[in-house]
Amino acid sequence: MIHRIEAEVDLETGLARLVELDPRLKDVFAVAGRPSVRKRAGGFHGLARIVVSQQLSVASASAIWKRVETSFDPFHHDTVLAARTPKFQRAGLSRPKIKTFRTVARAVRDKHLDLEALHDMPADEAHAALTAVKGIGPWTADIYLLFCIGHADAWPAGDLALQEAIRLAFKLRKRPDVKRMQKLAQDWRPLRGIAAYLFWAYYHVVKRRDAVPVGPASAQTNATRAL
Repeated sequence: MIHRIEAEVDLETGLARLVELDPRLKDVFAVAGRPSVRKRAGGFHGLARIVVSQQLSVASASAIWKRVETSFDPFHHDTVLAARTPKFQRAGLSRPKIKTFRTVARAVRDKHLDLEALHDMPADEAHAALTAVKGIGPWTADIYLLFCIGHADAWPAGDLALQEAIRLAFKLRKRPDVKRMQKLAQDWRPLRGIAAYLFWAYYHVVKRRDAVPVGPASAQTNATRAL
């Protein structure tokens, strides 16, 4: 069984298994085609970058992150904790994100959040460990697990692009909420992360726009963000 999405062969194997688990996905795959693996750096660096990207367009998030990396060299939880608020603000970070940066940095420093240990946890357990830190919401946790760790069962149920893709693929009257998204994905365990890849690819084809990923709530009116 695939536990990590590290290479294209993992997606290929996982997709074949998913179609066996749920024959409806054969039609989705026929439209979407085979998605490509998207990986990014993990650790405090990777988590902080996802925090920056919340509710922002690709261009805005990239510009802010570039300034953050320039301002904090090296980018480390200790340098973040030592910095004063104006330094964050000059990089373009909002007060809520500054607060989240500091909270996460403190949790990592004090070992309340062990980012390395997440690699060996089941998806739900790792998700709970991340969201136990104030400022890390469900979407941020799942995107980290999926793209920074490559967890094959991470499921960003609050992602708007995934919700819309499933609405279109299954011809639902309205976009499914988080609760329904969780229920719909039960049959895809432990490959829900690979299902997410598939539905983002489906969204890309049907909507003719990138779809990885779009956060929940107020991000609805923002441009779709690509990792």
